Amino acid sequence: MRAELKELWRFRELLWCMVERELRIRYKNSVLGFFWSLLNPLIVVIVMTLVFKNVLNNTTPNLSAYVLAAYLPYMFFQLTLLDSAQSILSALPVVRKVYFPREILPLAGIVSNFIHFLLALLVLFLYLLTAWIRDPQVSPFTGAILWLPLLVVVNFALATGLALIISALNTFYEDVKYIVSVILYVLFFLCPIMYFSENVRYSKGIANGDLVYTLYHLNPVATLCTAYRKVLVAPQDVNVNGRLYPPLPFDWPLFGITAAVSFLLLFGGYAVFNRVKWKFVERP
Repeated sequence: MRAELKELWRFRELLWCMVERELRIRYKNSVLGFFWSLLNPLIVVIVMTLVFKNVLNNTTPNLSAYVLAAYLPYMFFQLTLLDSAQSILSALPVVRKVYFPREILPLAGIVSNFIHFLLALLVLFLYLLTAWIRDPQVSPFTGAILWLPLLVVVNFALATGLALIISALNTFYEDVKYIVSVILYVLFFLCPIMYFSENVRYSKGIANGDLVYTLYHLNPVATLCTAYRKVLVAPQDVNVNGRLYPPLPFDWPLFGITAAVSFLLLFGGYAVFNRVKWKFVERP
């Protein structure tokens, strides 16, 4: 693996050129251009907030901030996996003619989505700052925000590891992209995006809340969504079945498991990709 990383470093300029190309062509000939990457999550969050507040009578203050804090990392994860599925197949004619590290193809999409994600986080910060200016008595920021870089690194490792595996497998078995699409659709509802993780812990319909809460957060994406929410937005009491419960603290053991799984997937995904990448040209 060390040799592959050295070779990838030698081709770093090609990687950056492909990232720049991805950023340029995604919204080519569109009027709003890059702002579509910011408008999409904002529109989704606004719709979800209106439905939950006006239809389901959710009275959580600044609900949109909590939804956005969890939805942005999930959106990065989702777009990264979906884009990676076609990254090799769409470039097969080039792969058969020109030599370069094949991992550059999925990595270009991963890095471009990551850049969009970082800029979307900047929009979230501006939103929180605006909310604070409107109501200076309640600050949305806490000292926990210092842990944000750690969350971003773990999130990037998880998405990259899975993207490398998916891009390699989908080159030979195109059913993979459909399976991934279905899994991501189901995963959206199994992560605390439209609701709080405290709803899982304190729900009356769950017999053993502590056990289910722990099993629920063995899903690394759910843990990351919860972690982003607790780091980016000030905690507050959560309404569960008409009763207020105090917010649960940041669960470091569960986050440690998520970090370990993410980096294992990163190294394992890169190893799997390197093992099969020379067979891409043999695909009929």
